Amino acid sequence: MALPQRKTDIGPPHYEQFLPPVIKKNYGKWKYHEILSPGIMVHVAESGDEIYTVRVASPRLLSTDTIREISDIADKYCNGYLRFTSRNNIEFLVSNKKNVELIKKELKEKGYTIGGIGSRVSNVVHTQGWVHCHSACTDASGLVKVLMDELYEYFTTKELPNKVRLAVACCVNMCGAVHCSDIAIVGVHRKTPTINHEMVVKLCEIPTTIASCPTRAISPDPAKKSVKINEDKCMYCGNCFTVCPPIDIHDPENDGVSIVVGGKVSSLRSDPKFSKLAIPFLYNNPPRWPEVVSAVKNILETYAKHAKKHERIGEWIERIGWERFFKLTGIEFTFQHLDDFTFARETFRTSAAFKW
Repeated sequence: MALPQRKTDIGPPHYEQFLPPVIKKNYGKWKYHEILSPGIMVHVAESGDEIYTVRVASPRLLSTDTIREISDIADKYCNGYLRFTSRNNIEFLVSNKKNVELIKKELKEKGYTIGGIGSRVSNVVHTQGWVHCHSACTDASGLVKVLMDELYEYFTTKELPNKVRLAVACCVNMCGAVHCSDIAIVGVHRKTPTINHEMVVKLCEIPTTIASCPTRAISPDPAKKSVKINEDKCMYCGNCFTVCPPIDIHDPENDGVSIVVGGKVSSLRSDPKFSKLAIPFLYNNPPRWPEVVSAVKNILETYAKHAKKHERIGEWIERIGWERFFKLTGIEFTFQHLDDFTFARETFRTSAAFKW
């Protein structure tokens, strides 16, 4: 007799366990989908079955009370079925058409924002920022808040030529999806870390600290029983601070953000694209970051005005050329924009297509 399978906490459970019954029944047999409003869409199966998606904005960092409230709404209208997208949207999966208007009404009453489906701005994927991350150059949560306050209509009502994916990373290690997003804000340090040699001896393992540097800018300093940093090689990533806190990368006076544009993950119409530099540096100016918000909105609205239907931001820039992009947006072109990695075109895989 076969023994019952032992349950463990090793590895994730199979996703099929969490699919709504209507999706399990029609898996791989969907006929079409249709966007009914900015935050509601329907998928129709070959069998005629329907499932409705109601998308709601989320701040990503959620309180326990909010999670319980979301779960209660899902239990009430969706038999408990909901999901979080890769950009932190909440999607309620409603299989009963009668419940769509009911859940929509309750969500609005409780202050949730419905939207983000179709040719609009979606929720912002972001990193931890000052809330949690120890190497942050800026505050991701604060930037997302002020950014979406300004772009709220592009999530709920206004349409764009195509969807726009926004991202915020609080440092160049980029835990967020900034390297492949339409418009992204990246926190940047601008100085070589300072070294507290007295504490390095007490807290750090020298070989590990040296090995943590991706550009080999750190080397031993036997005279001080510590390490030293070659400023010409340092790229201010702060990775050394992660393994050795006495090497401090933070500088409130000079830390800030850059803005990159034109990335995408999708292979629809064109290959996936990495983001490229648009604005090299803007100072942190909390709590509302007016300069950063204004710069992002300028890029978004210039794209909305000049792009063709279905063009993503990167595709629009490639069609008009970067010179025209800088002219239309009024962004100053500086020496930081010069890309001297001329070998990358031949050696880096930038396409999702298989190459022999």
